[in-house]
Amino acid sequence: MSMPEQTMQFLEEHIPDLAAPAFQQAFWQALASGSSVLVVEDSAIVEVFPDGTRKVVKHIGAAIPMTFGQKRVAV
Repeated sequence: MSMPEQTMQFLEEHIPDLAAPAFQQAFWQALASGSSVLVVEDSAIVEVFPDGTRKVVKHIGAAIPMTFGQKRVAV
């Protein structure tokens, strides 16, 4: 029961479109259940609490721009 290659490629191309709302829903469900959520904002990891307060957990480096197909080796 395998999918044709063209169907598989079509579905893979739409993963970002499907993932964005799923992540947003999970974010709000976690807050609604009383849990905090970690997000990245302006080169920092920030903990968001159900009451809306935010706490910087750690400052991180800026995002590294990449092009499709580019490979980066960790040093």
